[in-house]
Amino acid sequence: MLLPAIFNVPQIPSHSVPYLLQPSPLPQNKKISKLPKTSTNHRTTSCFVSERNPISSQQLEDYPFCGKNPGCNFSSKSVLIEQLEDPSLVGSWIQSCCNVKEVRRIHSIVIKGYEKYVVYVDNNLISMYIRFGKLKEARNVFDKTSERNVVSWTAVFNGYSKVGLDDDEVLRLFNEFVVQGGRGNCQTFVCILNLCGRRFDFELGRQIHACIVKGNWSNVIVDSAVVYFYAQFGDLSGGFRVFDRMQERDVVCWTTMITACAQHAHGEKAISLFSRMLSEGFRPNEFTVCSVLKACGEEKELLFGRQLHGVIVKKMIKNDVFIGTSLLGMYVKCEEVHDARRIFNGMRRRNMVTWTSMISGYAQSGLGEDAIKLFRVMKRRHICVNNLTVVSILQACGSVGASKTGKEVHAQILKNSIENNIFIGSTLVWFYCKFGEYGYAAKVLQLMPDRDVVAWTAIISGCVHLGHGVEALQFLKQMLLEGVEPNQFTYTSVLKACAKIDDVLQGKWIHSSVNKTKTLPDVFVGSALIDMYSKCGHVSEAIQVFSSMPEKNFVSWKSMVIGYARNGQCNEALQLMYRMKAEGFEVDNYIKTTVISACGDIDWDLEFDQCIHK
Repeated sequence: MLLPAIFNVPQIPSHSVPYLLQPSPLPQNKKISKLPKTSTNHRTTSCFVSERNPISSQQLEDYPFCGKNPGCNFSSKSVLIEQLEDPSLVGSWIQSCCNVKEVRRIHSIVIKGYEKYVVYVDNNLISMYIRFGKLKEARNVFDKTSERNVVSWTAVFNGYSKVGLDDDEVLRLFNEFVVQGGRGNCQTFVCILNLCGRRFDFELGRQIHACIVKGNWSNVIVDSAVVYFYAQFGDLSGGFRVFDRMQERDVVCWTTMITACAQHAHGEKAISLFSRMLSEGFRPNEFTVCSVLKACGEEKELLFGRQLHGVIVKKMIKNDVFIGTSLLGMYVKCEEVHDARRIFNGMRRRNMVTWTSMISGYAQSGLGEDAIKLFRVMKRRHICVNNLTVVSILQACGSVGASKTGKEVHAQILKNSIENNIFIGSTLVWFYCKFGEYGYAAKVLQLMPDRDVVAWTAIISGCVHLGHGVEALQFLKQMLLEGVEPNQFTYTSVLKACAKIDDVLQGKWIHSSVNKTKTLPDVFVGSALIDMYSKCGHVSEAIQVFSSMPEKNFVSWKSMVIGYARNGQCNEALQLMYRMKAEGFEVDNYIKTTVISACGDIDWDLEFDQCIHK
C-alpha cells in the first residue's frame, strides 16, 4: 500500500541542528573499523587549478555579480582583493550564491588568489556544493582540505545522507573520522542515527546513543532523533526511556512517539500520549493528527475519533488531503462507511490513497457494488491506482459475483505487468476459486514468481471449497517442499480436506506437523482436528484433542458434541451438552437437531431434557 509521507514518523532535519564544537569522545566501533579507509585520490573538476596564483585583471572582469551579493559590496578590484583577506567575508560571498555556477566561479578565484585558504572557507564551499546537489565537487573540496574540523566531516556526512545513494561510504568516512580522533557534535550524531535507521543497524545506533549520553550532548533535537531511531526498530521501551528523561520536548518529539505507538499496534498508548500532549499545552500538527486518527481506527475508538474530527473542523486546516484521508480511514476501520463517504464527498482534493481507502472500505463492508461504481469513476478520471486498489476491487468483485468485472481487472493487471505482486496474485487465486474456476486459480499460482503462505492458503482453501480434497493435500506438500511454513488458516483448511475425503492417515500426519509448530494452541486448528477425527470415526483422538485444548470456543464444543452423536455415543453427547450449557455456551438448534436425530431412541433423562429444551 502506498501511503502519504505524513503517515510515517517525521525525519529529524539534521541541518536544523546548530554547530556545537565542544568535544565528545567517540568509542571505536568494531563493525565500522573493519571497513577500508576512503581513498582521497579524486580528480578535480575543470574549474579547479593546482596552484594558487594572484588574481588577474581578466578574472575580476568576469565577476560582475559580486556586487549584487548581500554583505559583499565589492565595488572595485582593489576592494575585492583586500576583502579576500577576510575569511568571514569570503564565507558570506560563498553563502550568497544563487546557483552552482556562481559557486564554481568564486571557488576558482579563491583557489588562485586567496593565500589564507582556511577551513572556514572550505566548509562553506562544501556546504554550498551540497546544497546544489553537487556531491562530487563537495567531496573534491573535502579531500583537498589540509585541515578538517567536525563541521567539515559532518557536512560531508550530511551530503551523502541527503543524496541517499551510498550509505557504505558514509560509514567508511565515519570510521576514518573516529580513527583520526574526531569528536562529533549534535549534527554529527543526528546524521549517523538517521543512517543507522536506514541501514537497520541497531548495534551502531545504540553505540551512538551511548556517545550522546557520555558526552552530554542531549538536547531536544538530538533526543528526538534518538527516540525516532528506537521507534524505527519497534523498541518502544527504549524510545520511552529517552522520551521520559527529556527535560524539554517539542511537537516533533511528541509526534514521533505517538506515531511509533500507532504504527506498532499500541493505539491506546498513542491516544493516551496525545491527551497528555494536549494537557501540557502543545498544539498538534497534521502529522500528529494523522497518527492519532490511525490509532483510533485500529482501536475502534469511534467516540474519540469523532471528538478529534470536531476539533479538526473547528481549529485546523479543513482541506488538508492527508488529514481528510486519515479521517476517512478511521471511519472505515470503525465500520462507519457512510460517515467515511461523507468525508470523501466533502474533500476538495483527493489523492490515490483517498480513493483506495474508500473503495477498500466498501469492499470490507460487503458493499461490493458501491466499490465497483467508485472504481469506475476513478478510472474515468484517469486517477492512478496502486496495488491495494486492485486487491480491494478484486475482493469486491468476488463478494458480489461480478466475475466479468474481475476478469477485466485481471486483464488490466496483465497489461500493466503487475501480476507478479504477491498480494495481487494471492487475491486472484482467491477470486477464481470463489467462482469455481480452479484451473485459472492454479495457473495464476503457478505463474507467481514468489508464493507466500497467503497464496498457498488461498489455493488450498479454494480446493477444499470446490471439493478437491486430494489436490489440497498435494498443494500442502508442494508448499512444504518450497520451505513455506503453513499458518493456522492453512492447517484448518487442509484438515477439512482430510475430513471430506475420510483420510485419517493424512490427518494424523498433519496433526504431527501441527504439534511441531506454534499453531497447536490455536482454537480453530483444535476445532478442525476434532471435526476431522470425529468424521473419520476416531472419537478417542478427538476427545484427546478436546481435553488438551487450553481454550475452547463455541465451535470446539459443537464439534465434539456432534462428533459423539454421529458416532453413536449418545450419553456422552448429552453429558457434554450439559457441560457446554454450564460453561455459558448456548446450545443452538443445529446441535439439538443433530443429537435428537442420532439419539432419538434413547430414554431422555429429565435433567438433559431440560438442558436441551430450556
